[in-house]
Amino acid sequence: MHEYSIVSALVDKVEAQARAHPGAIVRVVHVAIGELAGVEIELLVTAFDTFKPKTVCAAAAIAVESRPARWRCPKCKTVIARGEKLRCEPCASPARLESGDEIMLQRIELEMEDDDV
Repeated sequence: MHEYSIVSALVDKVEAQARAHPGAIVRVVHVAIGELAGVEIELLVTAFDTFKPKTVCAAAAIAVESRPARWRCPKCKTVIARGEKLRCEPCASPARLESGDEIMLQRIELEMEDDDV
């Protein structure tokens, strides 16, 4: 199950970013997953919940945005519709995957301690 290795790398990146804000609590980790990335979103969420105790993400939720695959002709920029042949009708060029295979950390929501109390 490679979702655990993805979560491990994700938590490492979050920890690196959180170090710049001492005392901050990670509340939400926002991730985008392309439909062709080979990641089962439910398994990723389960892996995150299993992996996060005793990490900077211990109090965090994960928010996952699923991204659809999008194909386009690299020559004439025609969008190839879902379910169509992966070849451009107007110029006969093979289509190129434009998006949908990404695994991307989009945003980290942090809560800062209030020092004015």
